[in-house]
Amino acid sequence: MKILVINAGSSSLKYQLFDMDTGDVIAKGLCEKIGIGGAITHKRPGKEDYHEEVTFRDHDDAIALVLKLLTDPTLGVIADLSEIDAIGNRVAHGGEKLRRSMLVGDEEINYLYSIVPINPLHGPPAIKGIEACRRLMPGKPLACVFDTSFYATLPDYAYIYPIPYEYYEKYQVRRYGFHGTSHRYVTERAEALVGKPLSELKVITCHLGNGSSITATKYGKAVDTSMGFTPQEGLPMGTRSGSIDPTVVTYLQRVEGLSPEEADKMLNSKSGLLGVSGVSSDGREVWAAANEGNARARLAIDILAYDIKKIIGSYVAAMNGVDVLVFTAGIGENDRALRARVCADMEYLGIAINEDVNMNGPRGKELELTAEGARVKTFVIPTDEEYMIALDTQRLLSK
Repeated sequence: MKILVINAGSSSLKYQLFDMDTGDVIAKGLCEKIGIGGAITHKRPGKEDYHEEVTFRDHDDAIALVLKLLTDPTLGVIADLSEIDAIGNRVAHGGEKLRRSMLVGDEEINYLYSIVPINPLHGPPAIKGIEACRRLMPGKPLACVFDTSFYATLPDYAYIYPIPYEYYEKYQVRRYGFHGTSHRYVTERAEALVGKPLSELKVITCHLGNGSSITATKYGKAVDTSMGFTPQEGLPMGTRSGSIDPTVVTYLQRVEGLSPEEADKMLNSKSGLLGVSGVSSDGREVWAAANEGNARARLAIDILAYDIKKIIGSYVAAMNGVDVLVFTAGIGENDRALRARVCADMEYLGIAINEDVNMNGPRGKELELTAEGARVKTFVIPTDEEYMIALDTQRLLSK
């Protein structure tokens, strides 16, 4: 069985073609600058990468070129599109109704359009990708895997905000959570690495990248997560502030004369590591500046490490313990110094890591960091959201 996974952004589109009989990626690539120019990079294992500057008017153009390259006599990996059994789409937000991965049709797509007001950043590009797949591959089973669906198990006291309840009833203002596909993948991998069923484990997963979130999973069910109504809540990120006193926003709107759109841009695009350090949104560049004596860069790292540690501690309290701690995504998998900062002085909670393994172990690999005698198993697990999407699509077809 071959499954094409599509991850559509506002001006980009990532794709991977999986051979599910072997679990291998047989082709993958990235379409960039959709609607503002265009370029595609097409990769096949063991072959030279193919790059082309093109003009993408829209997502239809991008997917059409992807399908052409996949079947190209020289650059392709399949003879005909009939070899693709299904398409799996990553969708960030499923709202209140789409609470599990599913094969979608008109009804589900219409619902995705209806929740664009609460998902204005990620909703429209995802819908464009889905609609393009339907037009260019009519009749193919089309699955959607929602980042929010992993959090369908959150108890109401974890997802309802303490504001007038009518805003939940009228506008569905609540905690949704994001990065769920990544958290689900690494949680399931942790189960395999520990050798105990998830039904017996309390797991905290830290997805740390340009966007970051932490999730608590108790006995196989997500019970809390740091992102909320939008991906803005929780940890400070590359350019996002994360959680702050909401009155800061209204105060700045008054004294700076900021419109709602300007305030939103400030919180999402000018804050986080970039806003505090004044250097960069890239953690590597912030660390470099901190190591050269830049006090604001050092402060940005301090804030991030402190907030990660606080959320981990709060989830230990919420679950009455933790058995497994996982680091994943770009920063989580690669920033050894940050992992050391987060895990320092956590022995009371049972968390301690082997400093030598943490600092010198291989990058890009699953790695156990647990110190001798530590009660909590700590791992680095590279995430693979696309494979999780392909697996869900395969499971849906098998039903």
